[in-house]
Amino acid sequence: RPAALGGRKPRTLLAALLLARGRVVSDERLVSLLWEGVRPSTVDAQVCTYASRLRTALGRPARLVRAGGGYLLAPGGTVDAEEFERLASAGHDELLAGRPVRAAELFGAALALWRGPVLADVAEPLRAGEAARFDELRLAVLEARFEAGIASGDHLRVVPDATAFVLEHPLRERARALLMTALGASGRPADAVAVYHHGRRLLDERLGLAPSPALQAAYRRVLDGQAG
Repeated sequence: RPAALGGRKPRTLLAALLLARGRVVSDERLVSLLWEGVRPSTVDAQVCTYASRLRTALGRPARLVRAGGGYLLAPGGTVDAEEFERLASAGHDELLAGRPVRAAELFGAALALWRGPVLADVAEPLRAGEAARFDELRLAVLEARFEAGIASGDHLRVVPDATAFVLEHPLRERARALLMTALGASGRPADAVAVYHHGRRLLDERLGLAPSPALQAAYRRVLDGQAG
């Protein structure tokens, strides 16, 4: 059953310990995460109190260990973030090995663990860095799933998902190149060309950049009828 952790500070404490993956998180680090700005005079006692409450909430007190001037969470159970990264890594291995169908399955399993914004209910100092990292990982896995779908010949299914992705993230050139490839392989080269030129204009207007070599190469493949 879900642990009743209470407010933001206990959740931040647990998140910091989980993200440390069995390493000690120092008292100073925990204090900096739990209190932004002015710290109360009883800060050390309050950290101990939150740790005690966390032990109770976990139902396995031995997991939360006092060590080396801080706390660590002993291994036990499955952490979604770690499982996401494991599945994503396995998917990339399968894709590189020429097994795109299995790769797509693994990427799908990784994405199924995603239940909303990462660390939405923890303190900002912890959320800011870690959330950005996991958001980028998620986007990269979505792109990899498009690539796996194209490699397995599932172009028609890739097109709507990749189209929605590019609309939401118009400056991600890898996704745009994959959408162009899927469109070209689906017998829609004119649409693929339009996607390229729209991206080229956006890159110029927003960033002052030309398309990357990879995006230009995807464009040439569409023109040459080699997409897919």
